[in-house]
Order: sequence, then structure tokens, then C-alpha cells
Amino acid sequence: MTIWFTVALDLIGFGIVVPILGVYAERFGASGYAVGWLFATFSLAQLVFAPLLGRLSDRIGRKPVIIISLVGTAVGSFVTGAAGALWVLYLGRVIDGASGASLSVAQAAVADMATPEQRPKLVGMLGAAFGIGFVFGPAIGGLAALGGPHVPFYVAAALAAANAIAALIRLPETKVASGPRVKGTKAAKGPRLPALRRLAIIGFLGTFAFTAFEATFSLFGSNRFALTEGSSAGVFLGIGVVLVAVQGGGFARLAARMPARHLYPAALVLVVVGLAVVGASKSWALLIVGLLVLSVGQGVASPALTEMVNQAAPPERRGEAMGFQQSSYAVGRVLGPPLAGSAFDRIGVWSPMAAGAAVTAMALCLVLVWGMHRSATTDTSDASGAVTPEPA
Repeated sequence: MTIWFTVALDLIGFGIVVPILGVYAERFGASGYAVGWLFATFSLAQLVFAPLLGRLSDRIGRKPVIIISLVGTAVGSFVTGAAGALWVLYLGRVIDGASGASLSVAQAAVADMATPEQRPKLVGMLGAAFGIGFVFGPAIGGLAALGGPHVPFYVAAALAAANAIAALIRLPETKVASGPRVKGTKAAKGPRLPALRRLAIIGFLGTFAFTAFEATFSLFGSNRFALTEGSSAGVFLGIGVVLVAVQGGGFARLAARMPARHLYPAALVLVVVGLAVVGASKSWALLIVGLLVLSVGQGVASPALTEMVNQAAPPERRGEAMGFQQSSYAVGRVLGPPLAGSAFDRIGVWSPMAAGAAVTAMALCLVLVWGMHRSATTDTSDASGAVTPEPA
């Protein structure tokens, strides 16, 4: 539970920032394209540093790396709030992104402790922490914004700093030193396993689509539904409630009935439908239906993919594998927001949602072509550390 609370508090800070960052940047003259790159800057830094921090957690332990990440988040949020120019916003996002490995390392920590039977439930609970961030983060950010546009970022910085102190005192270390490798055996190669490469590609496409939605929804809502900063935060609050419900309990029940490789493609179908409906919506009723379907699909897809990575990762390289997967997500976050912002500016307010639906459909096609839905796509390592393929 200590790990869960650490992640939840971190993601509350994330939830404070994300819904208002686009409109906040417009105060500095940022266009939709510039807003997209503001989101992408965070992810570009994460792309570079997530595997490094994941590998570091395999060597020195999960706890110190999580604390480093939380301190970096505090610094990055403070710099963003103190910004007086657009380039300072970019600097703050770089600092925040470079230290943004707490979730992937926490996922590795949970996998360190859990049995294969327990893991889907615990992975879902970590996913629910993401939903908690969307529930409480926007609400806190909306209230803090009453004190001025910079205040929410200071609140996020203070929350991250307090979280780092709490983690230093209470967070357990879960990484157990691996025994010596038997002479003549080959060590597992972690992220270079074929299954993990395919999972990274799928993860990139899914993240690309969802971040295109995330980065431009406040602009979409403002143009089509006259949403303000507060009402956009309210929409993300609703998304968070659904994510908490799905990942906090629903995913564990589904995972008890069918494997993650079956759940994942079904969830992608829901994401495709949800994004398409949101992009086409011109009434509140249709918008709510689209957001609900999208949220349920994303709520199942995220922990299902994480569980597939857990199954593929050799235990002694789990942190590196999670960091590698996080990098694939970061590539999606680097490319998705600026391209979505550009499409918003040049094609129309609906285009980022339509593009996200098309990219998710591409991910679904790859899952089917590669047979991920029919048989296990993971590799396992035997007791000696040599990698052997798991039979279908």
C-alpha cells in the first residue's frame, strides 16, 4: 500500500498540471503546435532517461530511484509555475520528464513482490492510481487556479516534495539482489527480447493516440463546447472516476477470467470507437458516450499491456524492461502532441481524435497479425538465466 500511495500522490500532481497546461501556455502566446511540443518535451526527456533510471533501479534498488524521480518532479513543477516566458515552461517540462520514472519503477517493485496470480490485481491497482490522479488532480488544480494561474504548479511542486520525504521514511525496498550466474549460461537480455520489442511498438501506437487526445482536448472542448479551464478539468475528473472504477476492481475480475492477451485487443476496439465518437460529437450526449467508451477501453488496455510486459521481462532485468517500455510510451508522447496540435491548427478541431482512432486501429491490426491474441507472446527465463521461448 505504501507503494500505491506514493504513486497516487505523484499522479495527483500530474493530474493538477496536465488539464490546464495547454491553456496556461496560451498566456505566453503558444499556438496549438507549440502546446503540442510543450507536452512532447516532457516525453522526449523521459524517452532518454526512463531506461537509464530503470536500469539504475535494477542495480541500486527501487526506493532511491523513486525518491530521485519525486524530487525532480518537485523541481520541474516549481520551474513551470515560476515561468515568465515560454522557454521557461519548456525547461520545467524537461526537468520533470527527465525524472519521470516513478511509475515504471513502481510497477517493477510490485512485480518484485507479487506472485503471477496476484500481479494482475496489483497492476490494476497501480493503474487505478493513475485514475486517482485524474480525479483529485484536476479538482485540486481548479481550486488552486482561483489563486492565480501559477498557483497549481506550486501546489504540484509542494505535493511532490512532501511525497519524496514520505517515501524516504516509509517506502520499502523490494529489489532483491540476484544470485551469481551459473558459469556457462547466458544472461537474459531483458528489453532486447523479441516479445518486448513488439510490445514496445504496440505501446508506442496506443500512447500516441491517447496523448493526441490528452494534449488537444482542452482546445477541442473550448472551440466546440465553449469549455473553460475549470470545465475541461471537470471532464478529466470524470475520466479519472471511470479509470479508477475499471482499474481498481474491474480489471482484476476480467483478468481472473481471461488472459491479458485477450483483454488487450478488446480494449483497443473500445478506444478506437471512443476516439471516433468524441471527434464526431457535436452534442453533450454524444461527447459523454464517446468519453465513457474511451475511458473504459483505456482503463483495460493500460494494465493489460503492463501485465504482458511483466510476463515477458526476466526478473533480474524487470526495471530495465519497464523503463524500455516507458521509453516507447515516451516516443508516442513526443510525436503525438505536436502532430495532433498541428492537425488541430491546419485540418480541424476533430482531426486529432480521428487520427488517434486510426493509429489505435493500426495497433489492433498488429496485435492480430502477430497473433498476440491467440497465444502467449512472452519469453521466460529458466533458473539458470538462459532465455527459452514459452510454448503456446
